[in-house]
Amino acid sequence: MRRRGGNVNVRPFPARGARSSGLGSGLETLQRRSRSDRLRRKPSPAAAVKLVPARAGRGELKEKASRFLALASPIEDPDKAAQAVEELRREYHDATHVAFAWKMGVGHAARSRASDAGEPSGTAGKPILAAIESAGVTDVLVAVVRYYGGTKLGTGGLARAYREAAARALASAGGSEALETVGIEVRCSFESVGAARRLLGLPGVALLEERIAGDCLLRLSVLRSQAARVLAALSEARLSHRILDKT
Repeated sequence: MRRRGGNVNVRPFPARGARSSGLGSGLETLQRRSRSDRLRRKPSPAAAVKLVPARAGRGELKEKASRFLALASPIEDPDKAAQAVEELRREYHDATHVAFAWKMGVGHAARSRASDAGEPSGTAGKPILAAIESAGVTDVLVAVVRYYGGTKLGTGGLARAYREAAARALASAGGSEALETVGIEVRCSFESVGAARRLLGLPGVALLEERIAGDCLLRLSVLRSQAARVLAALSEARLSHRILDKT
């Protein structure tokens, strides 16, 4: 993934003691920011653009003495998402539940997962995922930490609370346009490495990794709009290659 206008370095989640500011109503704020982010730039029709979180975000909601603390984070790998959730469960070990949902990719390549984390089925993970879908963002993990306050909210109230808390965290995270990329791995002999390196002169191609030890290996990040052209060039040069799941 390449961010338009430069890279953004973010901490996976806000610090536990961090405060949110100016959240207002999560769903309304989120809708305003999403529209603003989409209208800020007009992408090239040939470029595959997606909306991702601009930063880590935090939102909080209290409902009948129960506290819902939502944390949104940019993420692009399911294994890293699982690791982040485990870290949160250790950090908030005193919480009643740590439910979550994530979404990665766009279109036919989109993947998602949701977990109720012990709450009644469909009352936590799915509402969090619904907030993500409503925001129009991807490559994001939202976890909601719940401290039970002693009064049951009912399934409807519980679902609304989880969704609203998630929406507030997403509103806090904002949005940033990113160009869709694919990873391509090229393997070749030392004699052919020059032909492989010439691909770096093509538009939208960046070198992620290069190893030269016996056979040579190059890992490339390619704009999705240029992927067909690069793959055709590799086939024409008879260079062994494969598409990676992620860059």
